[in-house]
Amino acid sequence: MADKTKQVKQVLDVLDNLSEDTSVPRNIRKGATDAKVRLLDEKNAMDVRATSAIIILDDLANDPNIPLHGRTLIWNAISQLEVLSQS
Repeated sequence: MADKTKQVKQVLDVLDNLSEDTSVPRNIRKGATDAKVRLLDEKNAMDVRATSAIIILDDLANDPNIPLHGRTLIWNAISQLEVLSQS
């Protein structure tokens, strides 16, 4: 369980960094905040929360206006969330 909590914290840190990065478009920052809210919503099971965040982040990663470093951060977060959604 502690490992899962650590993974969630890492993803939340990435989403915080992305939402505060002024070099990425505003809609990407808002999407990162929305994904964080979904991930923290304890009304749902972890797999549902992780999948909801993945859906949001996948849409953001396909945005043509996102800078390369932002896309890389999103892909890393998605990879970590996929592990959480399968456990």
